[in-house]
Amino acid sequence: MKLTSHAASRTLSATFGPKDWEAFDHLATMVAMVDPEGCCLFVNAVLESVIGLSRRTLTRRTLLEWVREPLTLHEAIQAVAHNEFSTRRFETALRRAVGGNGEPVPVLIIVSQTEHSHTRILVEMIEIEQQTRQDREERAMGQAQITKELIRNLAHEIKNPLGGIRGAAQLLALELPSPELIEYTQVIIHEADRLQTLVDRLLAPHRKPHVVGDVNIHEVCERVRSLTLAQHRRGLQIVRDYDASIPEFRGDREQLIQALLNIVQNAAEALGEHIERGDAAIVLRTRVARQVTIGKQRFRLALELHVQDNGPGVPEGLRERIFYPLVSGREGGSGLGLTLAQTFVQQHQGTIECESEPGRTVFKIVIPLP
Repeated sequence: MKLTSHAASRTLSATFGPKDWEAFDHLATMVAMVDPEGCCLFVNAVLESVIGLSRRTLTRRTLLEWVREPLTLHEAIQAVAHNEFSTRRFETALRRAVGGNGEPVPVLIIVSQTEHSHTRILVEMIEIEQQTRQDREERAMGQAQITKELIRNLAHEIKNPLGGIRGAAQLLALELPSPELIEYTQVIIHEADRLQTLVDRLLAPHRKPHVVGDVNIHEVCERVRSLTLAQHRRGLQIVRDYDASIPEFRGDREQLIQALLNIVQNAAEALGEHIERGDAAIVLRTRVARQVTIGKQRFRLALELHVQDNGPGVPEGLRERIFYPLVSGREGGSGLGLTLAQTFVQQHQGTIECESEPGRTVFKIVIPLP
């Protein structure tokens, strides 16, 4: 006898306690428990977040309506329910709710038997790009750490002889009789000072103490917004798209202001032609992400801060190297702004990445929340 979704839900509730439900919410993948017809008996927090609807709403509907190939999913559920297979796998796309953010999510669906497969089937959905993204984040964090150590050691090696070069040029200037020759020593002193400034910027993140306090990310955004608009009074619009529910977290407010300011200023400089035409736009968007893995650590909640602009995009040849020190996409740039931003974000256990195409560039900062 086939149970209705409501009856199956009662049976499921009787055999599963609160701790069992909580365990599903701690998974990084999307999980749904369905009856043999595909009606949702339970969905975990990650699936709620991806589709964009509450658990209560989803458990009143069928999982079939959220996948691009509902017939394939239904056949897989039926086959597993009738013990034709213990597991079925296939790739499809998971749709989001109307008004949700983003395109359908490519997923690998795994339909598996449970102890009571005649009433409930386990459906697990893994983002196809999830593992690739985690591998990329780990590589980026490892590369950033190696680069920071290299730059710090190199900066110390440069700093020591710079003082000697500058001092020698000053002494030489006192002994030279010709103004033309003294002018050359001034060139040496000027260039030594310029290199000293560059070295100080390279060493700045390692010298500055990490001052921890309660941080409101929207205060950080508003500070950066006001500073940027003060420099670009016309032609640039900075749009707020904030999630007011984001809690305060422990962090270094000044470091986060500097990190965000570097990214926003970098975007504003890339929007030069759009600013002249008066159609330049930067969007500051904040959201809460759930069950986030950063590096090898798992966090229940995280802040997602997006900085989006409508500029020409990052040149393809620079996208993999954009956070490397001394790599700049514009003439006269130091190539340190994004490197310092990445350093400050990583000091908050976070990550920063860039997605870019002509007309749309997004820098995404992810920082764990309490």
